[in-house]
Amino acid sequence: MKRLALLIFLITFSTATYARDSYKVAWSIYVGWMPWAYGAEKDIVKKWGDKYGIDIKVVQINDYVESINQYAAGAFDACAMTNMDALTIPAAGGLDSTALIVGDFSNGNDGVVLKGKKKLKDIKGQNVNLVELSVSHYLLARALESVDLKESDIKVVNTSDADMVAAYGTKDVTAVVTWNPLLSEIMAMPDSYKVFDSSEIPGEIIDMLVVNTKTLKKNPKLGKALVGAWYEIMGLMSAKDKKGEEIRAWLGKASGTDLKGYEAQLASTEMFYTPAEALKLTNSKELLSTMQKVSEFSFDHGLLGDGAPNAEVIGIETPAGVFGDKKNVKLRFNPDYMQMAADGKL
Repeated sequence: MKRLALLIFLITFSTATYARDSYKVAWSIYVGWMPWAYGAEKDIVKKWGDKYGIDIKVVQINDYVESINQYAAGAFDACAMTNMDALTIPAAGGLDSTALIVGDFSNGNDGVVLKGKKKLKDIKGQNVNLVELSVSHYLLARALESVDLKESDIKVVNTSDADMVAAYGTKDVTAVVTWNPLLSEIMAMPDSYKVFDSSEIPGEIIDMLVVNTKTLKKNPKLGKALVGAWYEIMGLMSAKDKKGEEIRAWLGKASGTDLKGYEAQLASTEMFYTPAEALKLTNSKELLSTMQKVSEFSFDHGLLGDGAPNAEVIGIETPAGVFGDKKNVKLRFNPDYMQMAADGKL
């Protein structure tokens, strides 16, 4: 009996001692999110998880919007997404989310392409294929504004990012709005002209890692591990040596291109390789202004929830202040963990 009691004690003690909290991170293919693939493959994420005694599983989802939907439904604890999608899907759905890592902003990686036409004004009267109500839709709206056109001057055709390249290859599709690497594939096709891109609205399409706020508050070790892993990867891939080149080549191949193709995408991305760079945007008044523009677009397109009375129905918290309802904050730009990385405290 004593041996049995001892065995039960040892099993119970072992389970209590070695059981670790587990978390899941979703990502989809995009130049600014490919580093998560490298971090998972090379066990960098695992190393940082081990440091804080937690398990982190990094999962690729082939369809971008589906990755966010799964996060919003609770299947994942964190997900790579843009600032607008963070507002219009999880936040608008009532899920309190935190932008843990501000990774970059699109500086040409999102674009409007016309087939056989060289000027943006030629888009008038055309069907435009894009992922409806995504950042592509936002980019289109900002593009139309620049040439005094309205959405009523075109017709949006909702098209999955997984189908975008094939759709453009058909005779009937003459205008698309999309992002890299799809944008590069489409631009390589004959008679294709990029007539507007995100470099004309710098800092407005932001790529981030978003985490469930409740989960982050319950276990801040998750935030520390993810941020620590991210900036280790950033340091490795941005190096101007042979190793850095090898990593960028790996990232290119993993995203369906090569070193040259991936570096071309990086050239049209304002990557924040250091936490100090990310903090500059996160702490800025410009971020607050950008989120106001995004909220207003989202309200105009019915993306802030049924019966939303105005663009301020959802509170968006940034270091420079809150836009919207302070009593209903559902999206938070939290610089604390990036600041820890900047201060060498991870």
